Amino acid sequence: MRNVILMALLWSFITMNTHSSEEILIIDVRTIEEWNKGHINAAKHIEWQVISEKIFDLTSNFDSEIYLYCRSGNRSGKAKKILDDIGFTNVVNAGGKEEASIMIDRIMQNVND
Repeated sequence: MRNVILMALLWSFITMNTHSSEEILIIDVRTIEEWNKGHINAAKHIEWQVISEKIFDLTSNFDSEIYLYCRSGNRSGKAKKILDDIGFTNVVNAGGKEEASIMIDRIMQNVND
């Protein structure tokens, strides 16, 4: 039931926002070993423990649309809090890799439509 509610909330977030592919940043916060076993094609890799230092290698725009994912959503939740705390305003914990992949596919479809 939780997953159904989560997906419904994510879908409503996706469909009510307009997206530009230049604004979207997808970050895998898992370990390098997990990343090497497979990741979302458009994703960048930053382990959650170092995200406050490494995020600025990818963006200096505090309003960037940032989607974080990991294996289960726990580490991406921690990374979201870190980014929120340093001033990023548009960060989404996309959950686990499978959930994030579905959500990101929908976002990219909206960008291309």
